[in-house]
Amino acid sequence: MRTIRSLLLGLFMMVFSGVSLAKVIETTHLVGFGEAKYAANFSHFDYVNPKAPKYGKVTFGELGSFDNFNAFASRGVAAADSSELYDPLLKKADDEIDSYYPLIAQKLRYSDDYLWMEVEINPHARFQDGTPITAQDVAFTFDKLMKQGVPQFRVYYKDIKSVRAIAKLTVRIEMDKPERDKLFSLVESLQVLPEHYWRDKDLSQPLLTPPVGSGAYRVSSYKMGQRVTYSLNDNYWAKDLPVNVGRNNFKQIQYDYYRDDTVMLEAFKTGDFDFRQESQARVWANSYTGINFDKGYIVKEQIPHTSPAPTQGFVFNTQRTIFHDRRVREALNYAMDFQWMNHRLFYDQYTRTRSYFQSTDYEAKGLPSQAELAILKPFKHQVPKRVFTEEYQPPVTDGSGYIRPQMRKAFALLKQAGWIVKQGRLVNAQTGQPFEFSLMLSSPSLEKVAIQLQRNLKKLGIKIHIRMVDSTQYMKRLRDRDFDMVVSSYAPNPYPSADLLFVWNSHYIDSTYNTAGVSDPVVDNLTEQIARNQAHPQKLLALGRALDRVLQWNFYIIPHWYLAQYRVAMWDKFERPAITPKYSLALDTWWVSKQKAQRLPAKRR
Repeated sequence: MRTIRSLLLGLFMMVFSGVSLAKVIETTHLVGFGEAKYAANFSHFDYVNPKAPKYGKVTFGELGSFDNFNAFASRGVAAADSSELYDPLLKKADDEIDSYYPLIAQKLRYSDDYLWMEVEINPHARFQDGTPITAQDVAFTFDKLMKQGVPQFRVYYKDIKSVRAIAKLTVRIEMDKPERDKLFSLVESLQVLPEHYWRDKDLSQPLLTPPVGSGAYRVSSYKMGQRVTYSLNDNYWAKDLPVNVGRNNFKQIQYDYYRDDTVMLEAFKTGDFDFRQESQARVWANSYTGINFDKGYIVKEQIPHTSPAPTQGFVFNTQRTIFHDRRVREALNYAMDFQWMNHRLFYDQYTRTRSYFQSTDYEAKGLPSQAELAILKPFKHQVPKRVFTEEYQPPVTDGSGYIRPQMRKAFALLKQAGWIVKQGRLVNAQTGQPFEFSLMLSSPSLEKVAIQLQRNLKKLGIKIHIRMVDSTQYMKRLRDRDFDMVVSSYAPNPYPSADLLFVWNSHYIDSTYNTAGVSDPVVDNLTEQIARNQAHPQKLLALGRALDRVLQWNFYIIPHWYLAQYRVAMWDKFERPAITPKYSLALDTWWVSKQKAQRLPAKRR
């Protein structure tokens, strides 16, 4: 009897000890990486003007069209900025890598073993129709997204056991297992939907009328597919919160849609809208001229930045048989003559992209460090040998347009992969299948670049069809993975975050974010290690560089280029804070100067 009693007492003490080891942390902010810059009692972000006036109307040009107001829908194209109709629980600071501060949420409690978190809702929080935002709305939002949201949401958050309201203003999140990144990610990014509005609607379907939101702006007028106008909500409950002081300074924001970028530029120059950020070097160099520039009505400016660069390129759909072989993908990389294009087409404005962590400490350079080798050696026979022996660099030409040396290297790789030339066409040596594929584009601005690639591929006996489709068709085909190659851009990575799972991990292969269709056990393992090590900066440094090397040497894209500046042109009515945050242009901190606007033609005041 005494033995049983002792055993039960021992088990009780073990359980009690296990519970007591998990410390409860109370905070007003969450930090995914590094340390928070702002104290709990901060008054506003450093990069805003807290005295900025709320004034004026600003019109932007938007390319394409839209057919609904549901940014969460699985089909259709939502109106510009419709994702901003709903506030999240926390607001990200644009001058920090991964820090979030109170918006709808006002306080957080969580166990340091990351098995649960409780979020207290600000009692003043309101939807735009005046209905209070409650914990039940948060629980409803999570449930709605799990049932009707995009596939990657429910796959990523499958380890969340429950999200439930335990009080009117307190929601509790419980995990099936400790997952710091998923727990933090949900609370940082979840935009709260009003249950009373969405209860009987299908979140996966397009929405033809503006919804009830919770953000600073509401839709005040629209013409479907052509124009949408947002007006600042004077009764916005959160306008005086520290995260919003000095932000949301335009009284109205309008988006006018154009089918053609050339037409859109001319409309800007004649005064149909206010602000344009230019992505084309040739246009920037040659087309920003005219009487309104001469009069000083329009100004152009290059604003330097040190932000991580996005990784843009021609992306292979590796699910297509023709692009299965890594050697084929590498061979096609030799067909892009960046040096010639940069000089002839881009006025030498760009730098070639070589990394998925471009312009950060995580960019893989030189040979692997000891810490990287410790991560990579278990995969020695699963990754290209050059991961260990060479620094990756994209092919380089002399810029003359003569690329015969590059073509010889490409031919050699294609021959190794089982392709031969017959009667001027590259064909599969076994099946006789010609090497032929399509490149899908949604913007004419990249057509000249595509044509240069097409010409050089023709020299290899490869036929590429350039297909221009509208934005609606482009998004549908992207979601259905109905393409051979596209021009796409991977978001800039200031550090290796758990979001990389969406982009590269095979468990998210149905996600449009995994554009290349990558299904590789090494990439899976590395991205999963990254997700598990979000609280360990030194480990992340080695993991990020190791992942970069593996992605580089697998040639999932033909990399393009980047620019360490924002190229902007604007009708001269804007003012902006003295500080530009590191990770954003932060247009939401700019404001219209009434005095400057009065000097402009009437329609641009």
